[in-house]
Amino acid sequence: MASAAARRKSRYDHPRGTYGNLAYAQPATRPLERGGSEVLRPQPKVRPRERALTRPKVRVREAGQISVFAVVGFLAVGVFAVLLMLSTVQLTMVSDEVVSLRSELSDLQSEEAKLMAQYELAFDPSTIEEKVTADGSMVKPAAGQIYTLDLSEADSVVHYDQESTGTGFLATVQGMIDSALSYFR
Repeated sequence: MASAAARRKSRYDHPRGTYGNLAYAQPATRPLERGGSEVLRPQPKVRPRERALTRPKVRVREAGQISVFAVVGFLAVGVFAVLLMLSTVQLTMVSDEVVSLRSELSDLQSEEAKLMAQYELAFDPSTIEEKVTADGSMVKPAAGQIYTLDLSEADSVVHYDQESTGTGFLATVQGMIDSALSYFR
C-alpha cells in the first residue's frame, strides 16, 4: 500500500499545465527510459525519384468532311427552337386577348344587368295599366266578355295533303334511303 501511495504521490508531484482539460495531463512525448543514453532523433523521409513524364507520339487524324446528318440535325434543332419561340409568342398573345375579352365580358354583363333593370321598370304591368286607364281609352272587361276554353280532351292532327308512296317493304326501303340521303345533304 505504501508503494502505491508513493507512486501516486510521485505521479502528481511534477507541475504540468492542464489548461482546463485533463486530456493534456499526460506528457505529449514518450519519456526516456532512465539509464539509457540513446536519444531518438527523427529520420528524414527519403523521396523516391520522380520520373519525367514523356508523352507518346500520337498521330493526329486529319479533319474529315462534315457529316450531312449532323448538319441536318443542327438545322432541325434550330427550326424547332424557332417554332417553339413563335408558339410561345402566339400563346402569350392569345392569353392577353383572353384576358381582355374576359374584362369586356364582365363589363357587358354589368351593362346587361343595368339594361334588364331598366327594361323591367319600363314594362311594369301596374305602370302600364295606370298610363292606359288614365286616358280612358282602355276599360276593364265585363263579366260577359270573358270566355274560358276547355282543353281537357286529347289533341290529334290530320294531314290531308300528304302523298302516299306505297305500302310494304319497298316503301320502307325507299323511306330509309331518302332519310340517309337527306342526312348527307
